[in-house]
This record gives sequence, C-alpha cells and structure tokens, in this order.
Amino acid sequence: MKPLEGIRVVDLSRVLAGPYCSLLMADMGAEVIKIEEPGHGDDTRAWPPFAGGEATYFMSVNRGKKSLTLDLKSEAGKEILRRLLASADVLLENFRPGTLARLGFGYDRARGLNPRLVYCSISGFGESGPEAGRPGYDLIVQGESGLMDLTGFPDGPPVKTGNSIADLAAGTMAAHGIVLALFARERTGAGQKVEVAMLEVMASLLTYQGQAYLSTGVSPRRKGNEHPSIVPYEVFEAADGYLTIGVANSSLWTRFCQALGRPELAKDSRFDTEARRVEHRATLVPLLGQIFATAPVATWLERLGQAGVPAGKIKSVGEALDSEHLRARGAIVPVTHPTAGTMRMVGPPIRLHATPGEVAGPAPLLGEHTEEILTKLLGYSSAEVTGLRAAGVV
Repeated sequence: MKPLEGIRVVDLSRVLAGPYCSLLMADMGAEVIKIEEPGHGDDTRAWPPFAGGEATYFMSVNRGKKSLTLDLKSEAGKEILRRLLASADVLLENFRPGTLARLGFGYDRARGLNPRLVYCSISGFGESGPEAGRPGYDLIVQGESGLMDLTGFPDGPPVKTGNSIADLAAGTMAAHGIVLALFARERTGAGQKVEVAMLEVMASLLTYQGQAYLSTGVSPRRKGNEHPSIVPYEVFEAADGYLTIGVANSSLWTRFCQALGRPELAKDSRFDTEARRVEHRATLVPLLGQIFATAPVATWLERLGQAGVPAGKIKSVGEALDSEHLRARGAIVPVTHPTAGTMRMVGPPIRLHATPGEVAGPAPLLGEHTEEILTKLLGYSSAEVTGLRAAGVV
C-alpha cells in the first residue's frame, strides 16, 4: 500500500510549481487527474528539448498522472469539472488569484460541491496585499525575494539559481500543506483551503540570511561561494578541477589541516576558532587555494575522506545522475513511455520503508485518459463523449 492510495487529486495547475506538487503526490499513490486545454495542453508540452515527440520538461514533472482535456469556458466543461470535484479529495490550481473564481470554481463554490475538498492555490504573491494580482513566474519571485541579490559574486550581477527553486519549493510546500489538510480532515471531517505564495516560501527559505537582517538591520549581500559564518566553506580549484570543502567546526578544522599536511595551521592564532577564521578569511582562503592547486581533485578527496572532512567534487548534471552511488541506491529508475520509449527518471526522494512510493508510470499523452475518466468515473456514454469531442469541450 502506498501512503496516498485512495486520494484523488483534480489538478488544474500547469508549468512547474503545481505539477511538481501533484508529482510528489502521484509518486505516493494519489490518483492525479490533470486537466488540460484541448488541442494545446500544458504550456510545457511545447518547450524543447523533446524525446519521442514529447517535451522532456513536461515528462519530468507529470509522470504517473492521467490527462483529461477540458474546455473550462464552456458550460459542458464546467459541468464535467463539477462532477469531478464532487468525488475528489483535492483540487490543485496555480492560476492568478481570482481566475478560477471568475470561472465559477472559487473556494466557496467548490466547498459547496464537496465540503471534504482540500482546495490548494499556488500563486506568486498570494491572494491579499497590494501585489496580490501580480503574475509570478519563478525568475520574478527569485528576484523579489532577495535570493538573487544573495547569489553570484560581489563584483558581478545578481544571478538566479541553476534550476527553478521558487517553483519547486512552492510545489513542495503545497504538497506538504495538502497532506496536513488531509490529516486534519481525518479529525474534523471537513476540507479546507491551502494557500501557498511563492514569495513567502522563498522568504521563509532565507532563514539565517533573513534573520541576520531582521536582527541587525544590515542586509546580507552576495559573496560568491563564501559562507557568511563559516570558513572554509566554499569552492577551491585543484590541479584538475574544482571541489567543495565544508569545515564547520574546530574539530573538523584540526583534521582538515592534518589532511592537508599543514597541521600547524590548526594552532595558528589567526585561525584557531570559528570566529577568527571568518575574521581572517582574506588571508586564509588564498593560502588554502595555493595548497589545493598542488594536487588533483581525487587526491584531495581521498585525503579528506580518510580524515572525515566533508568534501566533494563539483560534478556536471550528467556526472551526478550517472554516479555509482545513485545507481546503487536505485535512485534512477526506468520508465516506459508510449512514444519516447524506455527512459530514465529520478525516482521519489522520500523513502518510506513500510509504505514506499514509486514512479507509477510515464507522463500522459495529451488527453490520453479523457474517455476513460468520462465513461468509467463520471458515467458518460461513448456517444456523449463523441459529442463532447465534436463540440471541442474535450
């Protein structure tokens, strides 16, 4: 048994934040019915690159779901959605605030159809406040949240992260919120609304950087690969590549110096406490850079590993996903797609040892499950489905 078996999610979301949320739920056994625009589908179906005619972006976050095409502007389409919501556990959407209400499916209307419904809305800036109506793509929120001002080198421009962290974090928080609401429903018998604003998610992830400002009034600035409170905790260039070093306390510092063959540094009065290493960063980091430049990455990783000092190679995406460790853990799993063939995917990152999740199947083709859902779940006849198709409703 998977932990979310028996939970039905009607997923009106698109692009990344919402689909990532429902992906996490599908991997844990939820039945996810993805509603898509007829003839068009999720925007990301058109985003390159492609495999077997399908967008790899779309396939990465929509596996294990069912696709139902539905024109929500038509009365017949709205009736189908009403019937779906009557038996659903969760509605998930990431339209701009107010859009779904204008279509007749705001929270109060949905709750009237099904009082047990958990209604999750993801937006860029939330449903209240002076900026509630703003559109909120990941890049915009990364900039508005302060994250980009922290990312990059001091003498360079602000930089976004290498993936869409605001979308992904918001999707993760939404999945968390939905499961919390489902758990509360077991006690109260009633559903509730779950609201996730991407800006607030990213503000919460500022953690120690944000608290530094709130407590001192001084706004942290980007430091490249430096850590504001720990030295050395950054990237160094070895003879043949780059590696990361994390020396977060004085015990590690002593072992680190021994591994480098420079035990005297551990007792140097400039570097013998965490605070002094931060104070003398400008002296210590170039000195360590000179040492690391004398040997290849593998040599340093072996020495540091033997000493129990956290260190790692900076890998490409390909090197990371092809790593022996991920293979040994079974983290990369094969999935058979109807047009892309057998493909590899990263499996669920949460491992429940008694009720584990799994990749339930590939991402659906556009409208692949429309007839199945309409006839088997909602009781439409084949003739009715034919008529709906002819009218462009599905």
